[in-house]
Amino acid sequence: MSPAADRGAARRRRRLTVAVKDAFRDVNIQLSLLNRRFGGRVELRESDWTCLDFINRHGPVTPTELARRTGLHPATLTGILDRLQKSGWIVRERDPEAADRRAVTLRGVRERNAELYQVFAGMNTRMDDLCARYTEAELEVITDFLLRTAAAGQASAEELAQD
Repeated sequence: MSPAADRGAARRRRRLTVAVKDAFRDVNIQLSLLNRRFGGRVELRESDWTCLDFINRHGPVTPTELARRTGLHPATLTGILDRLQKSGWIVRERDPEAADRRAVTLRGVRERNAELYQVFAGMNTRMDDLCARYTEAELEVITDFLLRTAAAGQASAEELAQD
């Protein structure tokens, strides 16, 4: 390939990379708006919803692990967990095997998930329709991209937390 063709290819690649980043920023904005409206429907603050979703996806989890993974100060997290427990979204369970008798594990109340699914039904249907347009191979690439993007976000958040 000629030097001019190499430069042209490099410019196209940069434009495409910028387009991906811009599109992802748009996705981030729309998901933030969706989450805010969603939270309003089920009476959860954004940080409450984030913690509940984390517990439901990755739990049971300890409060210490949740604080570390979400970057929330332990005092802030205590308030969030109190609200989630009072509203019946989570339970705090004592760990009889733990050396520290105060140790608890957080578990989502699965029976409440039907409420969450109902509020997210429109988005789930739209995502099913969107995914139906792609081949299995394309969906594998999209999944890989999104998982790698999530990992990059997690690494960046951890990096910022160390400052």
